[in-house]
Amino acid sequence: MMDEVIITAALTGAQQGKEANPNLPEQPDEIIQQALDCWRAGAAIVHLHARNERGRATSDVRVFRKIVNGIRAASSDVVINLTTGGAIAGLPLAERIAVVPELKPEIASFSVGAAMVGRYDAAKQAWARDFTMPISYAEMEIIARTMLENNVRPELEVYDASMLNNIAMLRAQGWLSEPLWLNFVMGIHGQVTAATPKNLMHLVDQLPPNALWLASVIGGRAHWQMAAVAMALGGHVRTGLEDNVYLERGVLAHSNAQLVEKMARLARDLGREIATPAETRARLKLAHAAA
Repeated sequence: MMDEVIITAALTGAQQGKEANPNLPEQPDEIIQQALDCWRAGAAIVHLHARNERGRATSDVRVFRKIVNGIRAASSDVVINLTTGGAIAGLPLAERIAVVPELKPEIASFSVGAAMVGRYDAAKQAWARDFTMPISYAEMEIIARTMLENNVRPELEVYDASMLNNIAMLRAQGWLSEPLWLNFVMGIHGQVTAATPKNLMHLVDQLPPNALWLASVIGGRAHWQMAAVAMALGGHVRTGLEDNVYLERGVLAHSNAQLVEKMARLARDLGREIATPAETRARLKLAHAAA
């Protein structure tokens, strides 16, 4: 028997905005409301980014605090996962990591390697997307140590198989606590693992001992199919407008909660029940319970 599936809702992200889907939340009140709606729809975890008043990615702790406090004020027990990403938006590491000691979320994202992301527009004969998500080993040490010192569970973002080697190095130094929680991010154009069942099985076969994992598949083309594969393999899943703005082909999602509802239905159709926040805390051995 497979255990309950943990659904994470990734609400906003650091890149696309309302131009991609007008229902993507950007301001704190929007994010708070959609986080609560996702929790009621079956999400055990909400993964949160923040935006400034112009809708651009920000690492301002004051904005994150407003969002976190708003969710908690509604007596929600949803697990909060705060981003430390945003390098592609030009946010420096010192600012991005500040949410960990300041807010002590139960989980925080941790990209465990650099990746080049690109897409060439043949019709225009130009790069439609061309950037690098940079990180050094010294920076990874800073992130790992900061999370360990603050009892925050890192969600280890894995964009390709080589990043599993980085996890092994960090683990060998004692900078990662157990259980490891890995997120296989797939489907982005560039130096990121393609979203195929064979590739996902290859990553799962290389998991560190006793690690738990989820899959985040970017883009509507493979999002739902690969979520089904991940759940069939015993893994956990992420959905939300950060990753996929479509409910189905050509149909924009009305909200993050609508995507969570569909993911929960898919899980149950595959014979898996949905993990509650309490069950998720127990599985991941989270240190900071909801207030």
